[in-house]
Amino acid sequence: MKVRLPKGDGPGGNMQAMLRQAQKMQEQMEVLRAELDERTYDIKAGGGAVNITITGKLEVTALAIDPSLIDPDDPETLTDVVMAGVNQAIKTVNETNDAEMSAISESAGLPGLM
Repeated sequence: MKVRLPKGDGPGGNMQAMLRQAQKMQEQMEVLRAELDERTYDIKAGGGAVNITITGKLEVTALAIDPSLIDPDDPETLTDVVMAGVNQAIKTVNETNDAEMSAISESAGLPGLM
């Protein structure tokens, strides 16, 4: 929803400029959010024994496990490596999203908004 603001530099002129800037920033953030949601990340864990592909929406779309890691007598190791990989994948996506969204708010002179 767009808001029409009266023109002029009278009382509230600075407020109008701030509102326009905030609206522009909101539009940029919406575009960026869509781009971030569409990204995919390839994460390796366990020295590359586990490969995880995850989207910006935190959906795991692929998981590949090196067969040498599968030991029926030691399922705990496999579990630990897969969990570490998934956790690293989620952390990577969240940190990337936070950094890129913060860059927009900081460029608008609003550090720490995100």
